[in-house]
Amino acid sequence: MSVSPDIFRKIRQIEIATRRLVNEAVAGEYHSVFKGRGIEYDEVRPYQAGDDIRTIDWNVTSRSGSLHVKKYVEERELTVLLLVDASRSTGFGSGVKSKEEVAAEIAAIIAFSAIRNNDRVGAALFTGVVEKYVPPRKGTRHVLRLVREILAFQPARSDTNIGSALEFAARVLKKRSIVFLLSDFFDTGYADALRVAARTHDLVGIAITDTGERSLPPLGWLRLADLESGRMQLVPAFWPPTRRRYQEALAAERQERQALLRKQRVDHVEILADASYEKPLLQFFRRRARRLRR
Repeated sequence: MSVSPDIFRKIRQIEIATRRLVNEAVAGEYHSVFKGRGIEYDEVRPYQAGDDIRTIDWNVTSRSGSLHVKKYVEERELTVLLLVDASRSTGFGSGVKSKEEVAAEIAAIIAFSAIRNNDRVGAALFTGVVEKYVPPRKGTRHVLRLVREILAFQPARSDTNIGSALEFAARVLKKRSIVFLLSDFFDTGYADALRVAARTHDLVGIAITDTGERSLPPLGWLRLADLESGRMQLVPAFWPPTRRRYQEALAAERQERQALLRKQRVDHVEILADASYEKPLLQFFRRRARRLRR
């Protein structure tokens, strides 16, 4: 893939910025929150003298007519998958950075933390479908490739389908993994896929929004564009009831999303693209670590 000098410069900037944050804080919090499960099931084999009777697989023993035990192996590494929303709405930004740029930086922080924990990390970039998939691997070079893919990616579609992305993760992940969903969540109809993914994997939602999306400026008639569908609408932003209804609608969508994530016990954190993400991200990791220690 041909990468412009501007992309290379951004990769270097992200590497420097995220490495500092990883080294100073996030990696330690990540390790305390996401650990290997200790042991995992490997196979069934015939019983041998000295085997722990608690490992006897009674189903296989019954079918075969001879004692069999479950064999376990120590599990040290985890698999991490970054599901990154690349739909057109993530290109919005009222501050210095757009939502997609912030998503790339947070993805880099998680990825660098994962490899310091000796985990494998991969990424899937999605719009209405998953358009790019980088299978999980280890190593700094691999993480830099993930960052490059996210920054340089040019999606073919503009829409969002979170359900499709979650279903893709279910197909490519063969065992329980950690799945980070980075999106502005401008989508509906993904409740079933979310429920299945949360039951199968350790799913974490990172909602990246922007203050500029939350209210309309009182500037007369405004032509609003839906970045994903291309639809245009002329609204009287000078009229207070219009601005109030707009804010109420967005607040209702946010509350509905949060309620859905809580119902499915999906850990989640809210990030504003036009503000620093360092504090809310660290608070999220520490809050989760405290909960898991109880």
